[in-house]
Amino acid sequence: MELLHTLFFFIIAIGILVSFHEFGHFWVARKVGVKVLRFSVGFGKVLWSYQKNPESTEYVLSAIPLGGYVKMVDEREGEVKKEDLSFAFNRQSLAGRTAIVAAGPVFNLMLAVVLFWSVLVIGETGIKPILGAVSQGTLAATAGFVEGDQILSVNDKLTPTWTEAMGVIIASALDGDQDINVTIKNFDDQQSVRILKIAEGDTQNPEVLYKQLGFKPWSPTLKPVIGKVLPDSAALAAGLRQGDLIISADGQVMKDWMQWVDTVKNRPGVAINLLIERDDIQLPLIITPKSVQVEQKTEGKIGASVFVPEDLIKSVTVEYALSPFQAMPVALETTWYYASATLKMMGRMLIGKASVENLSGPISIAQYAGQSADMGLVHFLKFMALVSVSLGVLNLLPVPVLDGGHLLFFGLEALKGKPVSEKIQLFFQQVGIALLMSLMALAVVLDVQRLFN
Repeated sequence: MELLHTLFFFIIAIGILVSFHEFGHFWVARKVGVKVLRFSVGFGKVLWSYQKNPESTEYVLSAIPLGGYVKMVDEREGEVKKEDLSFAFNRQSLAGRTAIVAAGPVFNLMLAVVLFWSVLVIGETGIKPILGAVSQGTLAATAGFVEGDQILSVNDKLTPTWTEAMGVIIASALDGDQDINVTIKNFDDQQSVRILKIAEGDTQNPEVLYKQLGFKPWSPTLKPVIGKVLPDSAALAAGLRQGDLIISADGQVMKDWMQWVDTVKNRPGVAINLLIERDDIQLPLIITPKSVQVEQKTEGKIGASVFVPEDLIKSVTVEYALSPFQAMPVALETTWYYASATLKMMGRMLIGKASVENLSGPISIAQYAGQSADMGLVHFLKFMALVSVSLGVLNLLPVPVLDGGHLLFFGLEALKGKPVSEKIQLFFQQVGIALLMSLMALAVVLDVQRLFN
């Protein structure tokens, strides 16, 4: 079921993004005066098609949902009827052809703006970016961060939630920023700026960088009170219920939830004698944590979460939303930010200053689609916005086969005064296909490695 769930949302996301990209080509082609023969979402076997009449565009849904295409009348791709010659792509002005080709990635970037705008207007709820204990020797400690600092902005970009704050800090570091300005306020509501110093060697891998930063969310001390009890769990089998207070385990007083968690982790498969309080009555229970493998070691697990009081949840969460008017410039700024970050990351990988492990292939993207959908509509929209930015930027790269490669040839045509020969274009397109296939193979290999790790 989980696989079907992941595939479903992956197909939904890719289908929307590809359709919008191809619609850009299609819409501008029609406006310029080019006859469009087929508009296809997906490749391979045709699953569904519609054509109003033999002279109109055929709309197609194909079996492989990893792309799409717009087939236009073009003398380079076959014989064209005499009456259609004026509607052929290759006979359009340089400006017209450029507009048609550029429209796909531009529409992806426009879609990203709309999606980010939607997220800002709908609003999202997240954890406040309040820091927990800062370990010595980390980049955060060196910069002077202390427990209780709340991050307000990073490089002047507002970061109302923990996810947003960490995302912008890591993206800024991967972009090559060696000094990252972080505005914070302490428990006394006094604001100041901390400067994170990022060394060149720290930015190869996002996961390693995050550990080196040393940021951890603030976690309040919670009583050892049982919250949700999972079905088919050791907690349910032992008779634990929501609201039970763990007083002691094997005679040792449990002062807080983390002490209880450590006790359970250290006793996989070992019976623990509990004294609990339920409805002001103390009861003895025996629980045997299940044994689970975590990072090559065995730990105990009972399948129960901690009870968190409602007022405490409200104190550490934030709801962030903007009016439709306020959201538009922020959506534009966010799209520009992630587009430039994507471009910088590609450049850094090209010159060896960033690890190729930052690449994500179809397996990773599918997993992110499923995970973001599980988290709710806002997270799924944000995921689609980020992928749409990546598609837009990737397709603008000056690589033959991609839209950016065609735009490069058009630029050379403008300089020379005549089109680049078809023989030269064909050669570089073959090179471009080889490069893209190699890149895709590398991304899939990395995806498989992540899957098994």
